Amino acid sequence: MKWVTREKARVDRIACPWLISRFIDKQAVFLFVPAQEVMAVAERENAIPFDVPGADLGHHGDRCSFDAFLDRHGPDDPALRELALIVRGADTQARHLTPESAGLYAVASGFRSIARDDHENMALQFPVYDALYAYCRSRHHGDSP
Repeated sequence: MKWVTREKARVDRIACPWLISRFIDKQAVFLFVPAQEVMAVAERENAIPFDVPGADLGHHGDRCSFDAFLDRHGPDDPALRELALIVRGADTQARHLTPESAGLYAVASGFRSIARDDHENMALQFPVYDALYAYCRSRHHGDSP
């Protein structure tokens, strides 16, 4: 399936592709386009839009797109729910939400600055989300983080 969102991704627009490719759609293809083109590209490419105003898989209230994906598609996994709090804090003005949120925002901002494009940005950042997920899993399985 194709998924489309705004270009120049930082937190939510990298976290969501990580979640999609790891838990929802192993064959996912991601398109990053200018914000004003997302809905037209979604229609033309038969792609699912996310993290844009008006998208079902977007921000709703104080929750971000990662939350919307978990609610609709994600497994019932306490570690993913904990990761969602980290992502929500990093992607919104609530950087105090978790101790990790401000750090994730800083790392995501740095990767966005050094990546050639959004696909390289995903490749660089996916290991960060793998590590954060492992950290959250260890906290829920009684291992020391």
